[in-house]
Amino acid sequence: MAWEDAVADAAPLADAAPLAEAAAGGTSDTRGAERAFVASQWQLVSRRFRRHKVAVIALVVLGALYFVSIFAEFFAPYPALHRFKEFGEAPPVRVRFMSPTRGLSRPFVFAAARELDKATFKYHYTEQRDQEHVIRFLVRSDEPFTLLGFIPWNTRLFGIDDPSVPLFLFGSDKLGRDVFSRIFFAGRISLFIGLGGVFVSFILGIIFGGISGYYGGVVDEVIQRVIEVLLSIPSIPLWIALSATLPHEWGILRIYFAITLILALQGWTGLAREVRGKLISLREEDFVMAAQVAAATNGAIIRRHLIPGFTSHLITRLTLAVPYMIIGETALSFLGLGIRPPAVSWGTLLQDTQSISVLALQPWLMIPAVFVVLAVMMFNFIGDGLRDAADPYAN
Repeated sequence: MAWEDAVADAAPLADAAPLAEAAAGGTSDTRGAERAFVASQWQLVSRRFRRHKVAVIALVVLGALYFVSIFAEFFAPYPALHRFKEFGEAPPVRVRFMSPTRGLSRPFVFAAARELDKATFKYHYTEQRDQEHVIRFLVRSDEPFTLLGFIPWNTRLFGIDDPSVPLFLFGSDKLGRDVFSRIFFAGRISLFIGLGGVFVSFILGIIFGGISGYYGGVVDEVIQRVIEVLLSIPSIPLWIALSATLPHEWGILRIYFAITLILALQGWTGLAREVRGKLISLREEDFVMAAQVAAATNGAIIRRHLIPGFTSHLITRLTLAVPYMIIGETALSFLGLGIRPPAVSWGTLLQDTQSISVLALQPWLMIPAVFVVLAVMMFNFIGDGLRDAADPYAN
């Protein structure tokens, strides 16, 4: 019929457009689909993670915290133990851009003078409007220092030319030490102690959970009873008892690793039970039986076939465990049972806030708690993004 001939003649024309596009390189959707078809698992995970905007922003913020903490000597205007004896408990300085005499200018601060209130016997700080000090960038330090412990350096990111005038962006503590600088140095311990503790607990949880879930029987019973004993011990008394055994003459590095092990002792039990439950549900699957028929070893079956089956859950558990370690170290140091002075962590910085009067009169000493909350939130956001990215059923 005539209409059938017309349709037959139009069909090649209808198919010509996609073929022409493919010859010219294809549309962006077509090329994206082709790349997704041949992409590896990690490429797919990376692509899905980049779509999670909140997780990407959290990763950038957390990366900035780690970077600044590693190079704290450069970013902090003063060393962690540098004191201004005449400026104890000074409030945060106000950075200004409008000068009374010069109008709009580079950022500067007024010099501060301390006066004793004879009625309350408290010191008060007043700005000296006739003394302006410009904040300069890449200033030379009076005291040479080293980056990463071995790179000689003598330049800081910013500071004031007059070394006798303090630049307290977050105020000072009772000894006249800059809180802003000490937060950066404290992050070096608080952030990295979480990574060390999580690494130890993660390895223990996977090993014991994998053995318990895969083999079962007497091995499973023994491991589960040990886990129940550890879980029955309250966390705070356990931390106090283990921390009290640390010798006072130990150095900062040894105490650091001891606190890491203390936090990891109780952190692996929950992960071990979760790994056990997952392996029990997966060990009877057909692909496990096929691996056994192919003469795969038990270790290879657990490592290459079972554990990758719940990678998204492990990633989420891992990113949630790091904040737990950070909070644990902060709590121990806050109670005086963790990192000890002169070493600084966010927990030791918060030791000065145990008094209600301090919170009322020097609220800026609570600023380190903001960084604890920020780090914990960033890890949680990254965990959400990694969980969605690693989920094979995610869109």
